[in-house]
Amino acid sequence: MSPETIPHPSPNSGPRRDGLTPHLIVLHYTAMESAEAALARLCDPEAEVSAHYLIAGNGQVFQMVAEDQRAWHAGVGQWAGQDDINSRSIGIELDNRGDHPFSEPLMHSLEALLRQIMPRWDIGEAGVIGHSDMAPGRKADPGPHFDWVRLARQGLAAPAGVDAGPIDPRPETFRSLARDAGFTSDVDDATLLAAVRLRYRPYATGPLCAEDYTPLGHTALWT
Repeated sequence: MSPETIPHPSPNSGPRRDGLTPHLIVLHYTAMESAEAALARLCDPEAEVSAHYLIAGNGQVFQMVAEDQRAWHAGVGQWAGQDDINSRSIGIELDNRGDHPFSEPLMHSLEALLRQIMPRWDIGEAGVIGHSDMAPGRKADPGPHFDWVRLARQGLAAPAGVDAGPIDPRPETFRSLARDAGFTSDVDDATLLAAVRLRYRPYATGPLCAEDYTPLGHTALWT
């Protein structure tokens, strides 16, 4: 059963540019102490930020911006070679500080909401991304505690790639594979590695290693 959506309009929105329609869904965490505080900020004209939806820790869903309008949630960034992500996406804020797991009621409501939005706009699993995916180095949300695997198992986010065989494990090869997966922002190697890990290996540390190639669909054979 889908949760009730509570209207809570934000003035921080406008028309999508160049006739664009959503083909991405960008997930964020609020990084605030409560859903009420986040809702107030996302609806404050002086803050100049918003999102289409906010999901509270108790599972309540608030809609601030109509889906056919442009919310101000993504900022500067790029995904799959495209910029102006605000005009190309629907933004969902999740009530979470970024330092703890996401609640079960929140995740249940997110899954239900994704099942509504994705067919409505013909958005496939590869179109559900994190803020950190399209703004590496600048943003870290929804962060290491977000359960991407859970969404992927339900077809609500892209799974890790299927092994397509061994490759030469050079940094430029990793960059090429990451670009193919959508990570096209112009960042240095360390920032790119951190962004890919945040999505697929959130607790990995150290330099680039063979395991970093696996979610991108290849086995790296180190010599």
